[in-house]
This record gives sequence, C-alpha cells and structure tokens, in this order.
Amino acid sequence: MNPYRDITDEEWQRVAPLLPELRPRSELRGRPLANTRSVLNGVLWVMYSGATWSAMPRKYPSYQTCHRRFKAWHESGVLKRVMQQLFGAASDELCSLMEARMRIHVAPAQKPLEAEKLPPVAPAVYAPSSAKPLPSSPFAFASSPFKHAA
Repeated sequence: MNPYRDITDEEWQRVAPLLPELRPRSELRGRPLANTRSVLNGVLWVMYSGATWSAMPRKYPSYQTCHRRFKAWHESGVLKRVMQQLFGAASDELCSLMEARMRIHVAPAQKPLEAEKLPPVAPAVYAPSSAKPLPSSPFAFASSPFKHAA
C-alpha cells in the first residue's frame, strides 16, 4: 500500500452518500458536530498507520470523536462499504487488521458468573519451614533499630 494521505475530493464524492447523516443536537449545548470528512480521515489514519487512537495528529478531530464514530460505522457495516469503495480488494486486509486490534467487549448476559470461572480454592498460606515463630508479646524484641528518648 502507498503511504497514507487524506481522501481527495473525488473520493469524498464517492463515499459521502454511504455515511449516515448526523443531525445537529436539539439542545444548544456542547461542541458543534465534527466534520464527517475530517473524522473519516482520522479513522483512516489510525487504520492505515496502526497507531493508537490517542496518537492521532491534531489536524483531525479529537480521537474520542473519531473512535466513537468508527465504532458506530463498524457496527452498522458502513465502514466496510466505505473501505471497499476507497480501496477495493485491499480494504479486506485493512479491515481485518483493524478488527484484530479491536477490543472485544462481552455483554453482561454472556459473561460467566464468578463462581463458574474458577473452582473454589482455599487461600494459600505462606509458611516456610525455616521460619522462627513470632514472639507472643510485642515487647519481646530485645533490640530495636530505633532509638527511644529516655
């Protein structure tokens, strides 16, 4: 593959109809929505470079925004269609590499119960054979490294 570059105007014209339209927030609070083309460029940069989300260059929107949209696009299948449109046959390899890097979250209903994970085991007690028994009184130690003022 060639070194990564942001998508061109012609490429954007091909993939823009594939991306879901985001509606502006109904309440007038928070940040304005990030530009979808910039977010896509950020997502493609992470996929292509193999870097972590937090290592994204500042020219893209925040990595949290890019990651959130990446997850939504991946789950809905939009990302695979966009990658196919942009990269053709090479998109399969790029998508499979990204899927391998994704963390797999298990839904609570699918998680095994704690008791089912491991059989109950008695706690291990450290008891070396050459250990001397501790004195029964806290004052039984004859010498102390600390000097006490008299």
